[in-house]
Amino acid sequence: MTEKYKIYLSEDTRSRLLNDAELFEFTKKDGSVNLNAFLKTLIVNYFEQYRHDSEKLLCNIINDLTDITTISETEASTLADKIIHNYIKNDQYQSGKNQALTLTVSGSSYEIITIIENNMLKDTSLSQYLKDMFNSYLSIPRSSREAIIFKDTYEDITRAIEENKILTFSTTSSTVAYFFRVEPYMIAASKEEQCNYLLCRDTRMQKPHTYRISRIRSAFVTSETFEPDPELQKELQKKAVLSPHSVSLYVHAVVRLNNFGQKKFKLVTKNRPVVSKIEGDLYYFDWPEMQLEEYFRRFGRDAVVLEPKSLKNKLRKFYYYGLREYSR
Repeated sequence: MTEKYKIYLSEDTRSRLLNDAELFEFTKKDGSVNLNAFLKTLIVNYFEQYRHDSEKLLCNIINDLTDITTISETEASTLADKIIHNYIKNDQYQSGKNQALTLTVSGSSYEIITIIENNMLKDTSLSQYLKDMFNSYLSIPRSSREAIIFKDTYEDITRAIEENKILTFSTTSSTVAYFFRVEPYMIAASKEEQCNYLLCRDTRMQKPHTYRISRIRSAFVTSETFEPDPELQKELQKKAVLSPHSVSLYVHAVVRLNNFGQKKFKLVTKNRPVVSKIEGDLYYFDWPEMQLEEYFRRFGRDAVVLEPKSLKNKLRKFYYYGLREYSR
């Protein structure tokens, strides 16, 4: 069964949902963002949590009202409803008009919508209920929102970690059809990107690796177990705090930053490497080489790598080929 519903969202709510859909790579065949597919997944994966949290909030308010006043439980329930709708879920102060959005649902998302229509719409419309649900979702940190959208993947990874089971999966970032086979150790959040990463060891290469969880597909917990390596566990825990998006080998790097480079370093905080020490215009790092390369590509002539030679050569090639293309 497929059904279409018209819902009304503020421009801010729609824009933030669209940003999540893009970040979590919900796309159509033409490469454009598939907001409808994202919202269907959100509804299915977040409905129970939202329902539980809403009921818990209502019960807490009722209990507080009956504890400090002499009103009846019925009166407390009515007042609690008003408090929630008039103050907690009230969006009258949001700027801009609501925009109509057509939501097409089928399968599990259709079943959830049917449950909402038949049971949850006491004094509100379906559009308002979904709007409240979406705003509640957006109030959660993005790393936790990612765990909601990729709920099944998180559950598989968590079980594999807890049971020390080999995990297999494919990724959207792989250019060829390939299944990875890893020993999963932990899930860590990147503060800069607000995304979550699986830190693990590749069983074929016997090297530590990291994968962004929103890009993992077809995760499967095998029946094979592995013995966790205590030393690797400690090393991954350290890297989980500093840079969970990369567990590649660290290098000792020296980068000369001019005045503009030093200003950029203060402003460009996304995936910014941690400075070991600063001596004048020289900045020292003990950081994954790949992450240093990606970060300082944005600086141009305002940052010059002095050490190591491997990193210096990579950036030299990057700018050389870029200049060659722009010179045509």
